[in-house]
Amino acid sequence: MATLLPFQWHIEEFLFIGACWATHRSFVANEHQRRLCSWALISLLVVVVWPIGDIAASVSLTVATVQRLVIMLLVAPLLLRSVPIQIFSRLTRPKAVDFVATKVAHPGLALFLVTVLGTLTLSTPLVDWGASSTLGRNIVLLTTLLSGFLLWIPSLAIIPGARRLSPAGRAGFIFVSSLVVTSLSFVWIFSVHSLYPGLHNQQELLNMTPIFDQQLAGFVAKLGCYLPMWVVAFRIFFHAEDEGIPVEESPLQWADVERKMLRIDRQRERAIRRHQPD
Repeated sequence: MATLLPFQWHIEEFLFIGACWATHRSFVANEHQRRLCSWALISLLVVVVWPIGDIAASVSLTVATVQRLVIMLLVAPLLLRSVPIQIFSRLTRPKAVDFVATKVAHPGLALFLVTVLGTLTLSTPLVDWGASSTLGRNIVLLTTLLSGFLLWIPSLAIIPGARRLSPAGRAGFIFVSSLVVTSLSFVWIFSVHSLYPGLHNQQELLNMTPIFDQQLAGFVAKLGCYLPMWVVAFRIFFHAEDEGIPVEESPLQWADVERKMLRIDRQRERAIRRHQPD
């Protein structure tokens, strides 16, 4: 069994996570946000290196599902919350970036992109590519992290000037997201054939057949997504009521006002240029 257990050194992952940690500490002074970043990167490191990372990449769909749940539901929101709003304001200030960030912060588009990217990363060709290629595995992991960012951006309201959901809207978005992003799990549960030939040695290492591993992954995806996201949704809703915040209101921050003023200035400049004689 020991010879069947996959092992890689994961140098790229260590370097990437270390660079993220050092960069964050050089730009963020708040100790609470530093701790959030540290916990997020530690969690990411645990699920991408040996043994979880290697088993998820080439052996078990169930372990791969747990890995993706941790990245999307724990690592991504912690990283987003660890970045001050002032940094998001500077990063999204350029006109093109502001346009794209505002669009992806829309709940409908965000949910669509998360569904597409999540389905893509769990498609048979990409899973098989990740099982046989370090580059493929890293691309799948980065895409999963991107999906997590897109999932939480609307509910965390971190993009200046973007549409801000009310507490009721945020809770509803998270609740609906939990139902949509796990749609592929029904295929795993009811499939009678193994869909991922690139995953192997489940029987020898985990004492389960490929079909059972696939079906178990479907149930893990459902429960692992429903439980934490529903808890967060209910907490957002009732926490707003406890603080006296109307659940149907979406209060603005100063960063939103600044961004709206910047957009007005840009519109005025375009209008002036358009009416200037050649």
